[in-house]
Amino acid sequence: MARILIIEDEALVALELQLTLEDMGHEVVGTAAEVATALRIAHEAGVDLALVDIHLSDGATGVELGRQLGEGMGVTVLFMTANPGMVGGGIGGAVGVISKPTDEHGVERAVDYALRRRTGEAAPAVPPQVRAFN
Repeated sequence: MARILIIEDEALVALELQLTLEDMGHEVVGTAAEVATALRIAHEAGVDLALVDIHLSDGATGVELGRQLGEGMGVTVLFMTANPGMVGGGIGGAVGVISKPTDEHGVERAVDYALRRRTGEAAPAVPPQVRAFN
């Protein structure tokens, strides 16, 4: 079981993600729609994995937030966005980017991949929905 933070400004998308992750047996420690809330939750809750949208309620702040979580706090980051090209070639602590929209199965495979990369386990093949970073 992993402690997961959902960073998504669309409430319905965040809820669907939360239900999927909880069905997988993970603990969703919180959801955030903007940077300040995401950083507060990450500091307080101890997060293993953050699912980070690029466009949040405070603008296109997700990439920098992912950098802060990954490089500064040791959180594994999986970006989720309809604009995967905005992430570029990778960010420290980030394992990749998943294109939205995706289905429940795609989320499950992407999260499993990210968590296996985090723990150093032999990760399964990169799911087709994920553009993996080195």
